[in-house]
Amino acid sequence: MITSKTLIYTDEEGNEFEGTISWDDSSSEKRPGVLVAHTFKGQSEFESDKAVELAKLGYVGFAIDMYGKGRRATVKEEADAMMHELTRDRSLLLKRVKLALQQLLAHPQVDQENVGAIGFCFGGKTVLDLARSSTDIKGVVSFHGVYDQPDILYSQPIKASVLVLHGWEDPLATPEQTVALAQELTERRADWQILAFGHTGHAYTNPKANFPEQGMFYQANADKRSWKAMINFFEEKFNA
Repeated sequence: MITSKTLIYTDEEGNEFEGTISWDDSSSEKRPGVLVAHTFKGQSEFESDKAVELAKLGYVGFAIDMYGKGRRATVKEEADAMMHELTRDRSLLLKRVKLALQQLLAHPQVDQENVGAIGFCFGGKTVLDLARSSTDIKGVVSFHGVYDQPDILYSQPIKASVLVLHGWEDPLATPEQTVALAQELTERRADWQILAFGHTGHAYTNPKANFPEQGMFYQANADKRSWKAMINFFEEKFNA
């Protein structure tokens, strides 16, 4: 049976964060853990559902909170403002995703040697930054993420394997930016893959996305294919 619980955690300054963690409680054996980083609107049912789907695959899924308890956007302007707090300060972004990683590693059901992360939109940027920091986890998966490099000078090889799942018509991640990401990952000696889907824009995994004039729309085939690619990726990483 899948169990989901709210997990409230704090940073060094006492700021509270509220995520959702899910696992199959039919076994007490430890299993891989996977962070789920949210879109620019903040932690929501969308990410919590992904954590449940990961639990059904035999993992512990943790839908994390990057903005803080109670800080969830209802309109684009709110979402942009909260996201920009972190996109302007990538060291703070990294600090918060690492805080969430600590919570996942501390969970009694998690195999600390087998941990990964996935993220959607802003969450894709989040997990890519986690990989860029050379954090020692098995792998990260970016779904329609954003690829701009942080202003932090890294030199060490990237330890996590990287899977980028990309809509070729994504206006927030152009072909030029996608190639630049590939060059960056190559220079950092990462084990990387980029899988691009044709006729696919931003937010392609979200059935509620319906802004084709902005390049944001649901694409059912890309959604299914990308999730299958993630499954194969983690099966390889966690069973290596």
